[in-house]
Amino acid sequence: MTRFTASNQSTATLKSSRKDVWAALTDPTLLPKLTPYLQRIDVDGDRWTWNVTKVPLLGRSIGTTFTEVMTFEEPHRIGFTHDKSRTDENSGVEGEYLLEEAGSGCQVSIDLGVTVDLPFPRATRRAVEVGMKGVMAAMGRRFGHNLIKHLGE
Repeated sequence: MTRFTASNQSTATLKSSRKDVWAALTDPTLLPKLTPYLQRIDVDGDRWTWNVTKVPLLGRSIGTTFTEVMTFEEPHRIGFTHDKSRTDENSGVEGEYLLEEAGSGCQVSIDLGVTVDLPFPRATRRAVEVGMKGVMAAMGRRFGHNLIKHLGE
């Protein structure tokens, strides 16, 4: 197994209120309905375990489960960091959502980094990480579309 990383940063201004966006982004039942490949989230206090179905990457299908320590600073910040005690997990995410008032709507920014051990040789690092970034971008676009639809925009 080789450790690979990819990151994504994006910002969007939504017509919906920060309260409504916050409600959607902190709902572990709703998030799998909005997020491609996310099967479910299991919640145990501030630990959220994200169960991801098979994601296509370089001709293989890779599934994973990772536990995040969630930090909620309502109404402006949702932080997440991989639970370091979960040494049995081969992936994790680090990052945050920031929500700011934008007129009658809300500006949403996300900054996240994914790290995962995958069964690819180290020599394929560039291709794997470019592939990961592409999958993350596609997931982000679909999530954004689904969130806007959910919010009724």
